[in-house]
Amino acid sequence: MNELKGACIIGQSGGPTAVINASALGVIRTALDSESITRVLGAAHGIKGVLEDRLYDMGQEDAAELDLLKYTPSSALGSCRYKLADPEQDDTDYKRILEIFKKYDVRYFFYNGGNDSMDTCNKISKYMQKVGYECRIMGVPKTIDNDLNGTDHCPGFASAAKFIATTCMEVHRDAHVYDTGMVTIIEIMGRHAGWLAGSAALATWAGYGPDLIYLPETDFNMDEFLADVKAVYEKTGKCMVAVSEGIHYADGTFVSEAKTSATDGFGHAQLGGLASMLAEIVKKETGAKVRGIELSLLQRCGSHVASQTDIDEAFMAGKTAVEAAVSGVTDKMVAFKCSRDNGAYKCEASLEPLDIVANFEKKVPREWINARGNGVEQPFIDYVLPLIQGETKAPKENALPRFAKLKKVLTIEM
Repeated sequence: MNELKGACIIGQSGGPTAVINASALGVIRTALDSESITRVLGAAHGIKGVLEDRLYDMGQEDAAELDLLKYTPSSALGSCRYKLADPEQDDTDYKRILEIFKKYDVRYFFYNGGNDSMDTCNKISKYMQKVGYECRIMGVPKTIDNDLNGTDHCPGFASAAKFIATTCMEVHRDAHVYDTGMVTIIEIMGRHAGWLAGSAALATWAGYGPDLIYLPETDFNMDEFLADVKAVYEKTGKCMVAVSEGIHYADGTFVSEAKTSATDGFGHAQLGGLASMLAEIVKKETGAKVRGIELSLLQRCGSHVASQTDIDEAFMAGKTAVEAAVSGVTDKMVAFKCSRDNGAYKCEASLEPLDIVANFEKKVPREWINARGNGVEQPFIDYVLPLIQGETKAPKENALPRFAKLKKVLTIEM
């Protein structure tokens, strides 16, 4: 083992999930127990905390509160959407990061996030190698979108999928109370990949879910959509539809009326308003009562129905990142290699180069979507079902969730 002693920084970035803090705990707990890591620092609001020298001393946190991170949703250290420039064009941020790393003798850097976060991780890693500063840098995956390249699935996706399927089942029950006709349209997150919207099919598989599901992996056709809805509605007097927020026409433009409302820090369109838009069109075309429901942030913060499998794997991802870095590994992201042979699910951690992860999106295979493009096939169910297993062991007080309450003590130079 190439022993390297020094402090570490853990940062979180991008949209939060129900289990992102389980990964952070995997990093923090393993780092605190490591003889090679002299100090564990948490970056306030991701890479911005490094740039602004706002770092928390995680060693001053109560152990019991840290343990509660496993069942606490959202990003406990704070998140950001900050895009680092190409260092060949502007290395200002990188010089500042190096300055902070030297100030606190940071020799390990762990960044917990999705596609854009892995891009940040990759850029910092390459810069540190270029300037000759030894710092082992590891990406810890996170995204409910499940679109990270190089891994079977991402921590956070399974809990969001479970929330979506459960909610769809509950809405389906509510929508079938009366003997009057109704169309229900549920909008689900997913800009370019339809893993989340496809997960609504779990509800259908269980007997209470959408009749129609539309993913961004296929071009959306409004006339075909209306024909699909009318066919189901005329046959049963009800129709439930799940749509990904990122569905688009053949020319690539988003169907969502909110596609130009704003962009995040990485230039991605912030989508929304699709369910309401489609509801108005269906109401006009059919005369039926129509409800448009946007799950919005609920699907990524719904920890009360989290998958225990997801929580355990998220922790494993953080733990693996530290163990690999201490053993001499750098410039990698923790990934999952899984098998589902004969219904037996097995997941093991592996390491993938940051180069093949950053800025690549993994999409639902076309063969997992039906020919009409309004539903998913059995292989999709077989893929997702093992991931949502296990009931959360989250503690409660007065029948309400007990989340971690961190002190967040800012560091002082040693």
